[in-house]
Amino acid sequence: MDDPTAQLRPVTAQEWPAFTQAMQEGFGSDAGPSMTPEPPGVAELDRTLSLWEGERVVATAGVYSRELTVPGAVVPCAGVTWVTVSPTHRRRGVLTAMMRRQLTELNEQEREPVAALWASEGSIYGRFGYAPAASRGGLSGRIRDVVLRGDVDLGAGTVAPATPEAYRAAAVRLHEQVRRFVPGNLARTGPWWDQLLEDRPERRHGVGPRRHLLHTEPDGTVTGYAAFRVTAAWDDDAGTPDGTVAVEEVRALGTPAYAALWRYLLSIDLMRTVTYRMASEDEPLRYLVTDPRALRVRPVDSLWVRLVDVGRALAARRYPTPINLVFEVRDPFCPWNDGRWALTAHPAGGFCARTDSDPDLVLGIEELSAAYLGGVSLATLQAAGRVTEVSPGAVTLASTAFSWPVTPWCPDDF
Repeated sequence: MDDPTAQLRPVTAQEWPAFTQAMQEGFGSDAGPSMTPEPPGVAELDRTLSLWEGERVVATAGVYSRELTVPGAVVPCAGVTWVTVSPTHRRRGVLTAMMRRQLTELNEQEREPVAALWASEGSIYGRFGYAPAASRGGLSGRIRDVVLRGDVDLGAGTVAPATPEAYRAAAVRLHEQVRRFVPGNLARTGPWWDQLLEDRPERRHGVGPRRHLLHTEPDGTVTGYAAFRVTAAWDDDAGTPDGTVAVEEVRALGTPAYAALWRYLLSIDLMRTVTYRMASEDEPLRYLVTDPRALRVRPVDSLWVRLVDVGRALAARRYPTPINLVFEVRDPFCPWNDGRWALTAHPAGGFCARTDSDPDLVLGIEELSAAYLGGVSLATLQAAGRVTEVSPGAVTLASTAFSWPVTPWCPDDF
Protein backbone atom coordinates (compact mmCIF):
# COMPACT_ATOMS: atom_id res chain seq x y z
CA MET A 1 0.00 0.00 0.00
CA ASP A 2 1.00 3.65 -0.30
CA ASP A 3 2.56 5.53 2.58
CA PRO A 4 -0.10 5.23 5.33
CA THR A 5 0.92 8.55 6.86
CA ALA A 6 -0.59 10.48 3.95
CA GLN A 7 -3.85 8.51 4.11
CA LEU A 8 -4.55 8.92 7.82
CA ARG A 9 -7.34 11.36 8.62
CA PRO A 10 -9.80 12.23 11.38
CA VAL A 11 -13.13 10.44 11.40
CA THR A 12 -16.46 12.28 11.12
CA ALA A 13 -19.54 11.81 13.28
CA GLN A 14 -21.27 10.07 10.36
CA GLU A 15 -18.35 7.64 10.12
CA TRP A 16 -18.38 6.83 13.83
CA PRO A 17 -20.21 3.46 13.43
CA ALA A 18 -17.53 2.22 11.03
CA PHE A 19 -14.83 3.53 13.37
CA THR A 20 -16.28 1.71 16.39
CA GLN A 21 -16.73 -1.45 14.35
CA ALA A 22 -12.98 -1.43 13.70
CA MET A 23 -12.33 -0.89 17.41
CA GLN A 24 -14.62 -3.78 18.35
CA GLU A 25 -12.72 -6.06 16.01
CA GLY A 26 -9.38 -4.80 17.30
CA PHE A 27 -10.17 -5.13 21.00
CA GLY A 28 -12.41 -8.17 20.72
CA SER A 29 -15.17 -6.43 22.67
CA ASP A 30 -18.46 -4.72 21.95
CA ALA A 31 -19.23 -3.39 25.44
CA GLY A 32 -16.66 -0.69 26.08
CA PRO A 33 -17.79 2.81 27.03
CA SER A 34 -16.71 4.15 23.63
CA MET A 35 -18.54 1.48 21.63
CA THR A 36 -21.73 3.50 21.20
CA PRO A 37 -23.83 4.34 18.11
CA GLU A 38 -22.98 8.02 18.59
CA PRO A 39 -19.63 9.52 19.63
CA PRO A 40 -19.47 9.65 23.45
CA GLY A 41 -19.19 12.98 25.19
CA VAL A 42 -15.46 12.49 25.83
CA ALA A 43 -14.70 11.92 22.14
CA GLU A 44 -12.69 14.55 20.26
CA LEU A 45 -13.22 13.62 16.63
CA ASP A 46 -10.76 16.21 15.37
CA ARG A 47 -8.06 14.34 17.30
CA THR A 48 -8.87 10.90 15.87
CA LEU A 49 -7.00 9.10 13.11
CA SER A 50 -8.46 6.52 10.76
CA LEU A 51 -7.16 4.53 7.84
CA TRP A 52 -9.66 3.33 5.27
CA GLU A 53 -9.75 0.60 2.68
CA GLY A 54 -12.86 1.24 0.66
CA GLU A 55 -15.77 1.45 3.10
CA ARG A 56 -13.87 -0.32 5.87
CA VAL A 57 -11.79 1.26 8.61
CA VAL A 58 -8.59 -0.75 9.05
CA ALA A 59 -6.81 1.34 11.68
CA THR A 60 -7.92 3.67 14.46
CA ALA A 61 -6.39 5.99 17.03
CA GLY A 62 -7.46 8.96 19.10
CA VAL A 63 -6.35 11.53 21.63
CA TYR A 64 -8.14 12.90 24.67
CA SER A 65 -7.24 16.35 25.98
CA ARG A 66 -6.47 15.57 29.63
CA GLU A 67 -4.74 17.24 32.56
CA LEU A 68 -2.20 15.11 34.40
CA THR A 69 -0.87 15.58 37.91
CA VAL A 70 2.93 15.37 37.99
CA PRO A 71 5.19 15.91 41.01
CA GLY A 72 4.23 19.29 42.42
CA ALA A 73 2.21 20.48 39.42
CA VAL A 74 -0.36 19.66 36.74
CA VAL A 75 0.36 19.60 33.00
CA PRO A 76 -1.71 19.22 29.82
CA CYS A 77 -1.52 15.60 28.70
CA ALA A 78 -2.46 13.90 25.43
CA GLY A 79 -4.37 10.78 26.42
CA VAL A 80 -3.73 8.35 23.58
CA THR A 81 -6.55 5.87 23.05
CA TRP A 82 -8.50 3.70 20.58
CA VAL A 83 -5.33 2.34 18.93
CA THR A 84 -6.08 -0.62 16.68
CA VAL A 85 -4.75 -2.05 13.42
CA SER A 86 -6.63 -4.73 11.51
CA PRO A 87 -4.79 -8.06 11.05
CA THR A 88 -5.08 -7.43 7.31
CA HIS A 89 -2.79 -4.42 7.65
CA ARG A 90 -0.21 -5.54 10.17
CA ARG A 91 3.53 -5.08 9.55
CA ARG A 92 2.98 -2.36 6.98
CA GLY A 93 4.08 0.54 9.16
CA VAL A 94 0.53 1.63 10.00
CA LEU A 95 0.96 1.75 13.77
CA THR A 96 4.29 3.55 13.45
CA ALA A 97 2.68 6.08 11.13
CA MET A 98 -0.13 6.79 13.59
CA MET A 99 2.23 7.14 16.54
CA ARG A 100 4.54 9.45 14.60
CA ARG A 101 1.63 11.54 13.32
CA GLN A 102 0.26 12.04 16.84
CA LEU A 103 3.58 12.99 18.39
CA THR A 104 4.65 15.22 15.51
CA GLU A 105 1.39 17.17 15.62
CA LEU A 106 1.66 17.59 19.38
CA ASN A 107 5.15 19.01 18.96
CA GLU A 108 4.42 21.21 15.95
CA GLN A 109 1.26 22.65 17.50
CA GLU A 110 3.02 23.06 20.88
CA ARG A 111 0.14 21.33 22.59
CA GLU A 112 0.62 18.83 25.40
CA PRO A 113 4.28 18.34 26.48
CA VAL A 114 3.41 14.85 27.75
CA ALA A 115 1.46 11.95 26.26
CA ALA A 116 0.12 8.94 28.15
CA LEU A 117 -1.78 5.72 27.49
CA TRP A 118 -2.85 2.39 28.94
CA ALA A 119 -1.12 -0.36 27.03
CA SER A 120 -3.18 -3.38 26.01
CA GLU A 121 0.08 -5.28 25.48
CA GLY A 122 3.35 -4.48 27.20
CA SER A 123 5.58 -5.06 24.19
CA ILE A 124 4.00 -2.54 21.82
CA TYR A 125 4.71 1.02 22.88
CA GLY A 126 8.31 1.08 24.14
CA ARG A 127 9.63 1.52 20.63
CA PHE A 128 7.65 4.76 20.40
CA GLY A 129 9.14 6.13 23.61
CA TYR A 130 6.36 5.24 26.06
CA ALA A 131 7.27 3.64 29.38
CA PRO A 132 5.28 2.39 32.40
CA ALA A 133 5.42 5.20 34.96
CA ALA A 134 2.68 4.13 37.40
CA SER A 135 1.22 0.87 38.63
CA ARG A 136 -2.09 -0.23 40.08
CA GLY A 137 -2.04 -2.44 43.13
CA GLY A 138 -4.67 -5.08 42.45
CA LEU A 139 -5.58 -5.51 46.13
CA SER A 140 -7.63 -8.48 47.31
CA GLY A 141 -8.25 -10.35 50.53
CA ARG A 142 -10.58 -12.42 52.67
CA ILE A 143 -12.79 -9.94 54.46
CA ARG A 144 -12.66 -11.78 57.78
CA ASP A 145 -8.88 -11.32 57.79
CA VAL A 146 -8.88 -7.64 56.82
CA VAL A 147 -9.31 -6.07 60.25
CA LEU A 148 -8.57 -2.43 61.00
CA ARG A 149 -6.06 -1.75 63.75
CA GLY A 150 -7.48 -0.78 67.12
CA ASP A 151 -5.64 2.55 67.08
CA VAL A 152 -7.10 3.72 63.75
CA ASP A 153 -8.86 7.08 64.12
CA LEU A 154 -12.35 6.76 62.63
CA GLY A 155 -13.35 10.31 63.51
CA ALA A 156 -16.84 11.53 64.38
CA GLY A 157 -18.31 11.45 60.87
CA THR A 158 -20.79 9.01 59.40
CA VAL A 159 -20.86 6.85 56.27
CA ALA A 160 -24.10 6.32 54.39
CA PRO A 161 -25.29 5.15 50.96
CA ALA A 162 -25.89 7.96 48.49
CA THR A 163 -27.88 8.39 45.31
CA PRO A 164 -25.85 8.77 42.11
CA GLU A 165 -26.83 12.44 41.99
CA ALA A 166 -25.72 13.21 45.55
CA TYR A 167 -22.58 11.15 45.08
CA ARG A 168 -21.61 12.99 41.92
CA ALA A 169 -22.16 16.43 43.42
CA ALA A 170 -19.81 15.64 46.31
CA ALA A 171 -17.30 13.47 44.47
CA VAL A 172 -16.66 16.04 41.74
CA ARG A 173 -15.60 18.59 44.35
CA LEU A 174 -13.55 16.17 46.43
CA HIS A 175 -11.79 14.61 43.47
CA GLU A 176 -10.70 18.02 42.24
CA GLN A 177 -9.01 18.55 45.60
CA VAL A 178 -7.31 15.20 46.09
CA ARG A 179 -6.19 14.53 42.53
CA ARG A 180 -3.78 17.49 42.54
CA PHE A 181 -1.55 15.81 45.14
CA VAL A 182 -1.12 12.41 43.46
CA PRO A 183 1.12 12.08 40.39
CA GLY A 184 -0.66 10.11 37.70
CA ASN A 185 -4.14 11.36 38.61
CA LEU A 186 -6.18 12.92 35.83
CA ALA A 187 -8.69 15.76 35.92
CA ARG A 188 -12.30 14.71 35.27
CA THR A 189 -14.48 17.10 33.33
CA GLY A 190 -18.26 16.70 33.12
CA PRO A 191 -18.21 14.22 30.20
CA TRP A 192 -15.69 12.05 32.07
CA TRP A 193 -17.96 11.92 35.10
CA ASP A 194 -20.88 11.08 32.79
CA GLN A 195 -18.96 8.12 31.41
CA LEU A 196 -17.64 7.00 34.79
CA LEU A 197 -21.08 6.96 36.40
CA GLU A 198 -22.90 5.40 33.47
CA ASP A 199 -24.03 1.97 34.66
CA ARG A 200 -25.68 0.11 31.82
CA PRO A 201 -26.70 -3.46 32.78
CA GLU A 202 -25.16 -4.90 29.61
CA ARG A 203 -21.75 -3.59 30.69
CA ARG A 204 -21.74 -5.04 34.20
CA HIS A 205 -20.41 -8.42 33.08
CA GLY A 206 -22.34 -10.30 35.73
CA VAL A 207 -21.58 -8.07 38.71
CA GLY A 208 -24.10 -5.97 40.61
CA PRO A 209 -25.01 -2.33 40.00
CA ARG A 210 -22.66 0.41 41.07
CA ARG A 211 -23.24 1.58 44.64
CA HIS A 212 -22.11 4.82 46.25
CA LEU A 213 -21.07 5.99 49.72
CA LEU A 214 -20.42 9.42 51.20
CA HIS A 215 -18.63 10.26 54.44
CA THR A 216 -20.12 13.29 56.19
CA GLU A 217 -18.72 15.23 59.14
CA PRO A 218 -20.95 16.32 62.04
CA ASP A 219 -21.17 19.81 60.52
CA GLY A 220 -22.51 18.38 57.25
CA THR A 221 -19.30 18.65 55.22
CA VAL A 222 -18.67 15.69 52.91
CA THR A 223 -15.06 14.58 53.29
CA GLY A 224 -14.93 11.23 51.49
CA TYR A 225 -16.58 9.05 48.89
CA ALA A 226 -16.50 5.45 47.71
CA ALA A 227 -17.94 3.46 44.83
CA PHE A 228 -18.29 -0.31 44.78
CA ARG A 229 -20.26 -3.29 43.50
CA VAL A 230 -21.29 -6.51 45.20
CA THR A 231 -21.69 -9.93 43.66
CA ALA A 232 -23.77 -12.32 45.72
CA ALA A 233 -22.77 -15.98 45.75
CA TRP A 234 -23.10 -19.07 47.93
CA ASP A 235 -20.66 -21.88 48.63
CA ASP A 236 -23.02 -24.86 48.45
CA ASP A 237 -20.40 -27.32 49.69
CA ALA A 238 -19.63 -25.32 52.82
CA GLY A 239 -23.10 -23.88 53.20
CA THR A 240 -21.67 -20.37 53.63
CA PRO A 241 -21.98 -17.06 51.76
CA ASP A 242 -19.29 -16.42 49.16
CA GLY A 243 -19.98 -12.89 47.91
CA THR A 244 -17.47 -10.34 46.66
CA VAL A 245 -17.18 -6.61 47.29
CA ALA A 246 -15.53 -5.09 44.22
CA VAL A 247 -14.31 -1.64 45.25
CA GLU A 248 -13.95 0.84 42.41
CA GLU A 249 -12.76 3.98 44.21
CA VAL A 250 -12.15 5.28 47.73
CA ARG A 251 -11.00 8.90 48.17
CA ALA A 252 -11.02 11.11 51.23
CA LEU A 253 -9.60 14.34 52.60
CA GLY A 254 -8.12 12.65 55.67
CA THR A 255 -7.43 9.37 57.43
CA PRO A 256 -10.61 9.24 59.58
CA ALA A 257 -12.92 9.55 56.56
CA TYR A 258 -10.83 7.09 54.54
CA ALA A 259 -10.78 4.52 57.36
CA ALA A 260 -14.51 4.91 58.05
CA LEU A 261 -15.35 4.26 54.42
CA TRP A 262 -13.26 1.09 54.50
CA ARG A 263 -14.89 -0.06 57.72
CA TYR A 264 -18.25 0.12 55.95
CA LEU A 265 -16.96 -1.74 52.89
CA LEU A 266 -15.51 -4.51 55.07
CA SER A 267 -18.74 -4.88 57.06
CA ILE A 268 -21.23 -5.75 54.31
CA ASP A 269 -23.15 -8.90 55.12
CA LEU A 270 -22.71 -12.16 53.20
CA MET A 271 -19.43 -11.07 51.57
CA ARG A 272 -16.30 -13.22 51.78
CA THR A 273 -13.84 -11.42 49.48
CA VAL A 274 -12.88 -7.81 48.85
CA THR A 275 -11.11 -6.67 45.69
CA TYR A 276 -9.80 -3.29 44.58
CA ARG A 277 -8.43 -3.67 41.08
CA MET A 278 -7.56 0.00 40.60
CA ALA A 279 -5.98 0.58 44.01
CA SER A 280 -2.75 2.47 44.37
CA GLU A 281 0.30 0.25 44.56
CA ASP A 282 0.93 1.90 47.93
CA GLU A 283 -2.72 2.01 49.06
CA PRO A 284 -2.95 3.36 52.66
CA LEU A 285 -5.34 0.55 53.61
CA ARG A 286 -2.35 -1.79 53.69
CA TYR A 287 -1.04 0.13 56.73
CA LEU A 288 -4.36 0.36 58.57
CA VAL A 289 -4.91 -3.39 59.09
CA THR A 290 -3.70 -5.67 61.88
CA ASP A 291 -2.31 -8.35 59.57
CA PRO A 292 -0.14 -7.02 56.71
CA ARG A 293 -0.54 -10.36 54.91
CA ALA A 294 -4.34 -10.12 54.88
CA LEU A 295 -4.26 -8.05 51.70
CA ARG A 296 -2.63 -9.54 48.64
CA VAL A 297 -1.03 -7.06 46.27
CA ARG A 298 -0.53 -7.91 42.61
CA PRO A 299 0.86 -4.73 41.04
CA VAL A 300 0.76 -4.34 37.29
CA ASP A 301 1.64 -1.42 35.06
CA SER A 302 -1.12 1.10 34.49
CA LEU A 303 -0.23 4.50 33.03
CA TRP A 304 2.48 4.65 30.37
CA VAL A 305 4.06 8.08 29.87
CA ARG A 306 5.95 9.65 26.98
CA LEU A 307 7.68 13.03 27.10
CA VAL A 308 6.73 14.87 23.90
CA ASP A 309 8.73 18.01 24.67
CA VAL A 310 11.62 17.25 27.03
CA GLY A 311 12.31 20.88 27.90
CA ARG A 312 8.73 21.85 28.71
CA ALA A 313 7.96 18.58 30.50
CA LEU A 314 10.98 18.66 32.81
CA ALA A 315 10.48 22.35 33.61
CA ALA A 316 6.81 21.76 34.46
CA ARG A 317 7.29 19.38 37.40
CA ARG A 318 8.86 20.08 40.78
CA TYR A 319 11.87 18.40 42.40
CA PRO A 320 12.20 17.68 46.14
CA THR A 321 15.96 18.44 46.13
CA PRO A 322 18.03 20.84 44.00
CA ILE A 323 19.40 19.46 40.75
CA ASN A 324 21.78 20.94 38.19
CA LEU A 325 22.68 18.29 35.63
CA VAL A 326 23.01 17.81 31.89
CA PHE A 327 21.06 14.91 30.38
CA GLU A 328 21.96 13.48 26.99
CA VAL A 329 18.64 12.12 25.75
CA ARG A 330 18.43 9.54 22.97
CA ASP A 331 15.12 9.88 21.12
CA PRO A 332 15.34 8.66 17.51
CA PHE A 333 11.54 8.53 17.13
CA CYS A 334 11.11 12.22 18.02
CA PRO A 335 14.37 13.83 16.88
CA TRP A 336 13.42 17.24 18.25
CA ASN A 337 14.10 15.77 21.73
CA ASP A 338 17.38 14.15 20.80
CA GLY A 339 20.44 15.81 22.32
CA ARG A 340 21.66 17.41 25.53
CA TRP A 341 19.41 19.17 28.02
CA ALA A 342 20.50 21.20 31.04
CA LEU A 343 18.10 20.89 33.97
CA THR A 344 18.35 23.33 36.84
CA ALA A 345 15.56 22.85 39.38
CA HIS A 346 14.54 22.87 43.03
CA PRO A 347 11.34 22.41 45.07
CA ALA A 348 9.83 25.71 43.86
CA GLY A 349 10.40 25.26 40.13
CA GLY A 350 12.85 24.53 37.38
CA PHE A 351 14.36 25.46 34.03
CA CYS A 352 15.35 23.12 31.23
CA ALA A 353 16.96 24.08 27.92
CA ARG A 354 19.28 22.73 25.26
CA THR A 355 23.02 22.93 25.92
CA ASP A 356 26.36 22.06 24.39
CA SER A 357 27.88 21.16 27.75
CA ASP A 358 29.19 17.69 28.46
CA PRO A 359 26.53 15.32 29.79
CA ASP A 360 26.31 14.03 33.35
CA LEU A 361 23.90 11.25 32.38
CA VAL A 362 23.05 9.48 29.13
CA LEU A 363 19.69 7.79 28.78
CA GLY A 364 16.86 7.08 26.35
CA ILE A 365 13.49 8.79 26.23
CA GLU A 366 11.89 5.63 27.64
CA GLU A 367 13.98 5.84 30.78
CA LEU A 368 13.36 9.55 31.24
CA SER A 369 9.63 9.06 30.70
CA ALA A 370 9.52 6.17 33.18
CA ALA A 371 11.08 8.33 35.90
CA TYR A 372 8.98 11.41 35.17
CA LEU A 373 6.21 10.79 37.72
CA GLY A 374 8.64 9.90 40.48
CA GLY A 375 7.79 6.23 40.81
CA VAL A 376 10.65 4.62 38.85
CA SER A 377 14.20 5.15 40.10
CA LEU A 378 16.91 6.20 37.67
CA ALA A 379 19.31 4.22 39.87
CA THR A 380 17.26 1.09 39.24
CA LEU A 381 17.33 1.78 35.52
CA GLN A 382 21.09 2.24 35.73
CA ALA A 383 21.35 -1.14 37.45
CA ALA A 384 19.46 -2.57 34.48
CA GLY A 385 22.03 -1.04 32.11
CA ARG A 386 19.61 1.54 30.75
CA VAL A 387 21.18 4.70 32.20
CA THR A 388 24.84 5.64 31.82
CA GLU A 389 26.50 7.76 34.49
CA VAL A 390 29.20 10.07 33.13
CA SER A 391 29.79 12.31 36.14
CA PRO A 392 30.33 10.39 39.39
CA GLY A 393 27.37 10.75 41.71
CA ALA A 394 25.03 12.00 38.98
CA VAL A 395 22.71 8.98 39.19
CA THR A 396 22.30 9.36 42.95
CA LEU A 397 21.57 13.06 42.60
CA ALA A 398 19.13 12.58 39.71
CA SER A 399 17.38 9.65 41.39
CA THR A 400 16.81 11.70 44.52
CA ALA A 401 15.63 14.77 42.64
CA PHE A 402 13.24 12.84 40.39
CA SER A 403 11.67 10.96 43.31
CA TRP A 404 8.47 12.10 45.01
CA PRO A 405 6.94 11.25 48.41
CA VAL A 406 3.57 10.26 46.90
CA THR A 407 3.50 7.07 44.83
CA PRO A 408 2.19 7.69 41.30
CA TRP A 409 -1.26 6.27 40.69
CA CYS A 410 -3.78 6.51 37.89
CA PRO A 411 -7.28 5.23 38.78
CA ASP A 412 -8.73 6.30 35.41
CA ASP A 413 -8.41 3.76 32.61
CA PHE A 414 -8.93 5.33 29.18
